[in-house]
Amino acid sequence: MVSLQPSLQAQTHPSTSARGALLPDFSELVEKEGPAVVNVSIKARASGRSPAGLEDNEQLLEFFRRFMPPEAIPQPRQNPQTPRRAPRTPIAPSTPAPDAPLRDVGQGSGFIISADGYIITNRHVVLIDGGVDPRGQPTQKFADEVTVTLTDEREFKAKVIGADERTDVAVLKIEASGLPKVSIGNSDKLKVGEWVLAIGSPFGFDNTVTAGIVSAKSRETGDLALAPFIQTDAAVNLGNSGGPLFNTKGEVIGVNSQIFTGTGGYLGISFAIPINEAMGVANQLIKNGKVKRSRIGVALDSRPITEDLAEALGLPKKGAGVLVSSIEKDTPAEKAGLKAQDVIQKVDGKAVKSIVEIQRIIFPKVPGTKVTLTIWRGGSVKEITLPVMEAPEDPNVIRPNRVAPQAPKAESMEKPAAKPNRLGLIVEEADEDDKKALSIAGGIIISDVSGAAARAGLLAGDAILALNTTEIKSPAQFNELVATLDNKKPVALLVKRDELPPRYVTLRPDAK
Repeated sequence: MVSLQPSLQAQTHPSTSARGALLPDFSELVEKEGPAVVNVSIKARASGRSPAGLEDNEQLLEFFRRFMPPEAIPQPRQNPQTPRRAPRTPIAPSTPAPDAPLRDVGQGSGFIISADGYIITNRHVVLIDGGVDPRGQPTQKFADEVTVTLTDEREFKAKVIGADERTDVAVLKIEASGLPKVSIGNSDKLKVGEWVLAIGSPFGFDNTVTAGIVSAKSRETGDLALAPFIQTDAAVNLGNSGGPLFNTKGEVIGVNSQIFTGTGGYLGISFAIPINEAMGVANQLIKNGKVKRSRIGVALDSRPITEDLAEALGLPKKGAGVLVSSIEKDTPAEKAGLKAQDVIQKVDGKAVKSIVEIQRIIFPKVPGTKVTLTIWRGGSVKEITLPVMEAPEDPNVIRPNRVAPQAPKAESMEKPAAKPNRLGLIVEEADEDDKKALSIAGGIIISDVSGAAARAGLLAGDAILALNTTEIKSPAQFNELVATLDNKKPVALLVKRDELPPRYVTLRPDAK
């Protein structure tokens, strides 16, 4: 059997298990750093509109929304004799009176980063239901009261200094001095296989300590709105959110934020925000109350370059950078001459293989400063230097919002039924409504999907902007190109869906 040989520092001592393997002793670390870990509890004023049975735990609902499949989200109790109804449009809660009683709605964890009372936690820890906006969309707001409890049982009312949706980081402030504070580490130096320790308040059990091993340093969970995560198997449950993840030196290297679960409980996989990302956000929130980020004006394909995509577009080998799918007008990228189908291989000399890696370099830059991109174009590599521009406050946080299929257009019902082409597609002109809804200048619209296209995940209502390297301007042109395709070679379609950036979908045509 291979013995575990963790890096043991001053705060940890080896202990020998029954099998003789060396394991870390975290007792000194917990004794020294534990007092800087706090419980964060939130309250809301009663409005009388919460779903029956769930009115006393708004944060539990938020937990279910973030980490569980829709079918597992608890629903309000119903009279057993009443048929189950389809979901209804949310109704805004009645506005609570200023003197309405406060009720407990959730709790989480946090940690003190300064002796004068600044605290880091998760944004979702301090949010409550805010009713709906004029469009009927659900909203959130900060809790009506936030209380921080220290390990010595002192309680303080906390002010929310600011919160950042993209990283799920929030900063609180309590009025105190001489407080214990954590030591901040460098998450970039973390290694896969290292021991880590989580301290927090799962289910309200304060100062709960769990340990685990780092499995990945930059795990992406599929949500581009969030930073890349540190993945560990340290047990994290409801209430751990916002608490610190320590290395064996006693330094915070992450903020516990998410778990992978289908049940609502810990299943062996948990995720923490790297402390370098969290501290960058926290410092901006403390200084400005908000986070400023930069961008260059490109839409990037979120998926890695595959062998099929590389073959269809004549790109370098798979995994060799990030593909540019479109360029925004009047941006630094357009002015510098970047083009769709360029492959960004390095940013400021650092190799990149994902959108998140590019964002981590560009976002923190001050607007107007320069960034150098190493790109692959048409078989050659070149460098382009361009300035960055300030991004909107909610910088490209894009979430799919698939609308219900529309009824067929009147004119299409008067024509003979079209037959799918060799990709399994029936397409039509993009009218002005289509162009406005999808923010496109041209292209065609898919009206029916079958065969290879259906297997590739294309949907009716998607727009096709290009086939391989050819811009698509009409259904006739598209169908002529499809008819000449070799069924042994992959095809790349540039597809625009809803509010998402354009992305390439690869498929192979059916035989003639």
